Amino acid sequence: MTQTNRNTILFVLLTIGVIFLFLVNISLGSVSIPIKEVFNSLTGGNASKETWEYIIINYRLPKAIAAILVGMGLSISGLLMQTLFRNPLAGPYVLGLSSGASLGVAMVILGAGFLPSFLASVLLSSYGIVLASSMGSFLVLLAVLAVSHRLRDTMAILIVGLMFGSLTSAIVGTLTYFSTAEQLQKFTFWSLGNLGNLSWTSILILSICVTIGLLLSIFSIKPLNALLLGENYARSLGLNYKKTRLIIIFATSILAGSITAFAGPIAFIGLAVPHIAKLVFQTSNHTILFWSTLLFGAMIMLICDGISQVPGSDITLPINAVTSIFGAPIVIWLLVGKRKMMT
Repeated sequence: MTQTNRNTILFVLLTIGVIFLFLVNISLGSVSIPIKEVFNSLTGGNASKETWEYIIINYRLPKAIAAILVGMGLSISGLLMQTLFRNPLAGPYVLGLSSGASLGVAMVILGAGFLPSFLASVLLSSYGIVLASSMGSFLVLLAVLAVSHRLRDTMAILIVGLMFGSLTSAIVGTLTYFSTAEQLQKFTFWSLGNLGNLSWTSILILSICVTIGLLLSIFSIKPLNALLLGENYARSLGLNYKKTRLIIIFATSILAGSITAFAGPIAFIGLAVPHIAKLVFQTSNHTILFWSTLLFGAMIMLICDGISQVPGSDITLPINAVTSIFGAPIVIWLLVGKRKMMT
């Protein structure tokens, strides 16, 4: 079997897997709904029970769409960062965006006691927290872009991003020290990630942001292939390295920043999924890696979200815990089995 035929079969299987897991994800939860009923509801018909129809349309469908958007966005942003910095441990939050979002949310939740009651109530609403998270990520993005404009060395930008992360974490730690138990609990819940509280308006905004980030990423596929052999080689091919680096950072920021704002900081997906795609497809060609990472990210996020629902139970596990517990052993097994990490 040729490599092209193998890749085609894998892509078909992945696409079918995403569709199947999407239907399964909607059917799982405290109330079990047959997949046939889910399919009927989504294809223009109605479920046989009104309660099932209401649950599907208003709760589970938005959550499943959010899982796909989060999985795709974080996976692609992780791939971009790993290629740009030529570091297999780089992830979507390596630029400090997650720490900036955490700082914004911490200042609203943990610092609410210092604000007038009316302003505090507005900021503590769901959209207030999203706005605070977005502003935190945006401010860190501006700082990183300002630094990247002055620095030629890409690794220096990576270090600066880590330093921004350390700085914001220190401020969050200080706010935590002076906070009440109730404030700490609310901030902890946000930091564990959540896909289930997004309205259709939130899904629309998140979809637009992820689409913009993915489009910018698609335009970066050829430059990413050139970057595999280093900056000097890329420049020798006529690549405008500074412009390409700016686009990649901006795309990652849109993807990771918007996802963190709406769903919280979600671990593992952005770091591990690109490696899974490389190991399965056995290539470093980003034309293939982009789409395979996209599909793998959606699949794995749907699986993790399904597990977090604890089917047949009222218990819901934190999505962050599930992504790490479920994903880390799989990545270790894949890497040990292959005995090498493809770059």
